[in-house]
Amino acid sequence: MPKRTDIKSILVIGAGPIVIGQACEFDYSGVQACKALKDEGYRVILINSNPATIMTDPGLVDATYIEPITPDFVARIIEKEKPDAILPTMGGQTALNTAMSLHRDGRLEKYGVELIGANAEAIDKAEDRLLFRDAMTKIGLECPKSEVVHNREEAATALERVGLPAIIRPSFTLGGTGGGIAYNRDEYFEIVAGGVDASPVGEVLVEESVLGWKEYEMEVVRDRNDNCIIICSIENVDPMGVHTGDSVTVAPALTLTDKEYQIMRDASIACLREIGVDTGGSNVQFAVDPATGRMVVIEMNPRVSRSSALASKATGFPIAKVAARLAVGYTLDELLNDITGETPASFEPTIDYVVTKMPRFAFEKFPGAEPLLNTSMKSVGEAMSIGRTFQESLQKALRSMETGLTGLNEIEIKGAPDKSAIVGALARPTPDRILVIAQAFRYGLNVEEIAQASKYEPWFLRQIEQLVAIEASVRKDGLPTDAKAFFDLKKKGFSDERLGELTKQGAGDVAKKRRALGVRPVFKRIDTCAAEFESRTPYLYSCYEGDGVRPAECEAQPTDRRKVIILGGGPNRIGQGIEFDYCCVHAVYALREAGYETIMVNCNPETVSTDYDTADRLYFEPLTAEDVIELVEVERRSGELMGLIVQFGGQTPLKLAKPLEAAGIPILGTSPDAIDLAEDRERFQKLIHELKLRQPDNGTATSQEKAIEIAERIGYPVVIRPSYVLGGRAMQIVYDRAAIERYMRDAVKVSGSNPVLIDSYLRDAIEVDVDALADKDQNVFVAGIMEHIEEAGIHSGDSACSLPPYSLSAKILAEIERQTEAMAKALHVVGLMNVQFAVKDGEVYVLEVNPRASRTVPFVAKATGQPIAKFAARLMAGEALKSLGIKKAKGKHIAVKEAVFPFARFPGVDIILGPEMRSTGEVMGLDMDFGRAFAKSQLGAGSKVPVEGAVFVSVKDQDKQAMVKPLKRLIELGFKVVATRGTAEFLRKHSIEAQQVNKVLEGRPHIVDLMKDGKVQLVFNTVEGASALTDSFTLRRTALMHKIAYYTTVAGAKAAVEGIAAVKQGGLDVAPLQSYFKTAF
Repeated sequence: MPKRTDIKSILVIGAGPIVIGQACEFDYSGVQACKALKDEGYRVILINSNPATIMTDPGLVDATYIEPITPDFVARIIEKEKPDAILPTMGGQTALNTAMSLHRDGRLEKYGVELIGANAEAIDKAEDRLLFRDAMTKIGLECPKSEVVHNREEAATALERVGLPAIIRPSFTLGGTGGGIAYNRDEYFEIVAGGVDASPVGEVLVEESVLGWKEYEMEVVRDRNDNCIIICSIENVDPMGVHTGDSVTVAPALTLTDKEYQIMRDASIACLREIGVDTGGSNVQFAVDPATGRMVVIEMNPRVSRSSALASKATGFPIAKVAARLAVGYTLDELLNDITGETPASFEPTIDYVVTKMPRFAFEKFPGAEPLLNTSMKSVGEAMSIGRTFQESLQKALRSMETGLTGLNEIEIKGAPDKSAIVGALARPTPDRILVIAQAFRYGLNVEEIAQASKYEPWFLRQIEQLVAIEASVRKDGLPTDAKAFFDLKKKGFSDERLGELTKQGAGDVAKKRRALGVRPVFKRIDTCAAEFESRTPYLYSCYEGDGVRPAECEAQPTDRRKVIILGGGPNRIGQGIEFDYCCVHAVYALREAGYETIMVNCNPETVSTDYDTADRLYFEPLTAEDVIELVEVERRSGELMGLIVQFGGQTPLKLAKPLEAAGIPILGTSPDAIDLAEDRERFQKLIHELKLRQPDNGTATSQEKAIEIAERIGYPVVIRPSYVLGGRAMQIVYDRAAIERYMRDAVKVSGSNPVLIDSYLRDAIEVDVDALADKDQNVFVAGIMEHIEEAGIHSGDSACSLPPYSLSAKILAEIERQTEAMAKALHVVGLMNVQFAVKDGEVYVLEVNPRASRTVPFVAKATGQPIAKFAARLMAGEALKSLGIKKAKGKHIAVKEAVFPFARFPGVDIILGPEMRSTGEVMGLDMDFGRAFAKSQLGAGSKVPVEGAVFVSVKDQDKQAMVKPLKRLIELGFKVVATRGTAEFLRKHSIEAQQVNKVLEGRPHIVDLMKDGKVQLVFNTVEGASALTDSFTLRRTALMHKIAYYTTVAGAKAAVEGIAAVKQGGLDVAPLQSYFKTAF
């Protein structure tokens, strides 16, 4: 059936900010869906609050609303745009839940809008745990024994039926939020209470434990004519009990017999039919008891999910694009497969390689959180790798992670070689369990013992055992001297670096010997059909093939064009997220338009950059010097390589600049030496002196004595950190000598031979972020100046900021522009540059300069209507600033960026902000004045903006005076003030009536009791010093868990008051990005 003609316009709901459990895979699926619907001639309207996405670029759809994704805002957009249909399956759980609440309260019916892609009934059946269980029982599929629970009484009954250990899964939540595994009664009631709270409908499913079973996923697509295809089967290497987003997974499933696979395939298709998903992609999760083979269905997602992104990248089948077309009426046999260009989309993909996905964690950012995995997702990103065998794929995945691994590196097991200590370590679900398993083999445990302790499938263990055995023989006998033996090593996935570690030589020496023997990789294409048809799309991965005598077949076929290679950012992590992928994609778009062939290198399956139709050619490879140099040499066989772009993917490709330059590969844009100058303290200081600029008093220390001497010369408090870091890793504000000693004990490990940097901490200074562009003739354009809302000392990635600045004078802004230009010229920047300044008492200080793309680029682009990453790419390719015709943005609107944090997932972690970055994503609020824009940014980030009730204030002494004005304003707006003793007395002196309340340590009823009773709507709490922090920890944690709006800085509190006032004056209105400026990009 061809496409529907009764629909003219479609509203797509995006996924909002990047949070754990919902990352950039929804930018990739949203972009595909929007493009597909636009190609079909529909008017497309989008709501998404996340500025760092390609999908919110103003040129992608007809009307782009960067507004908070809440039922009320979506309803306002529906009222304004009058769409015929809503597509809710492309924006993760956020989009589904928002669409469902509009359906439940009757607003969809009122406006006459239908849901396409999945109807409300199907969504309910799949998401509501009870309905889903009944549906499965009806078609003869088994689910784990379970009970639905809404309160403590029901919980007690459920416990008798299900028994312990029990798994608790809240309904309608994301990435297992609020869920967990209970091993005893107390823990059980605690998790149930938390889960009921986390679920938007107040229910949880208590389910029998299938811990230690094998876990599988099937990615299925079905159309309205009941054509069903399995895109890909995925097997979790980690056993049940670890959330699939946190598991190491492989595709295709490797340990099922054909009969088991067919049973599972039939079951997943039956599941889709029963639930009623008839237009698009879904994924079904199964658990199999390894002892008896009993198979149960765990859950089903009636939408494009994280696994769909993985399945898409693993097979080359564009699930989101196809799902969007099915949603408007096509069937699978009517659509063509893009990759082969001749088979229909109903042709089930087959793959002749192994894909491994490896999760990336950020526990080091959350001291106080125990690094253990359970059914609530905790990973912040993932890397994917492709090889001909599981071993090659696994080792490539390990070195794609960028956690310093070169393969199955040695790891310390506490208490080893004592066997019971090793068995204990194997039983703990830690993020690095694969390395623990390899280490256990080194200590002589056998496959049975390890399988017993870890519950890993023995087949995977035997593969790891073999790799460990090979390592031992290389250690003993050195590198092989004949080509065949060397080929055999490389086929197992060993990197040159790892072989160097095993034979005590440098990776460069290993590479020399390897090349002398003619041992080089070949590149294969991902073609969706195991080479049955020719693939027209150059989507490539490397592998080693052949025996050293007959040459292996290479499918790279480089073209004879002028080409540019762009290095991506690798796996997402805190401090290096989707913003860098955004820059890479823009570089690709701009250079394609300028007539170059673009080649993308990346290993992150969630992103738009690794889509097969983003760049002309895509290499899905680890970002290490060895892998990149090999593919560059293949590309150089034909055509002209202009150079590589390393400044757009964050710290990852920058680390490769030196080795690539040494290998004679040209780097475009700012030279690696200038990047190094900006990172190297002493060289940078010299430059600042030459330009007569100011920076906070600072010094570089290589020992503890030196550090103390510098700190005492500068005067406390000081900011201390290792050199060469991204995202403020291990950065701290230190108030006394004891703290420096403690820091040097813990942090010198972080930096190894690198020194630590010590800066004077400018208290209460205003921090400013500037993004600028420069060309090869030293012309500079300042693209955006952002004023941070939180004061200096809070990491710029965690701070809210406003563009244009909302409190700085024109004189200071002019001075900031002048200094930015001077530094850009002195560093010979070509392309993008980011500078952070602090303004204190009218003086401007330079905090740091990064001559590369920064995480503010997409925000500046959306706020000003200037595609600055595209401009930068053209400048790097040698064009002049003049030729781009950039004009200064003259908008009347204000944009506010707010950061989004994952604190709720890490119990025991304090939510106070500091110089180390901990946010996972960001949202943008856009309006005509600061108060409204700030209010929208808060709503978009999931905070409440209360318009009545009580505000609780407890602030440190130097902040008390500053709180007087904002509190008076709140009282005028009708709020009551509650305060702890010291603050209350101070406020009374300034004629503010405050109700006094006990601190937690002063006896009950105290402030936390009030908060739990819903008597507090807003919290202003600032603290200093370690003991005060621990005293007020429960207060901040309660605010977080009870979703009370809280601000831990004075500046944040002041902005909140502006926002509240704006909301009280009149409701917030919505307007598309296209109405703020005329440019589309």
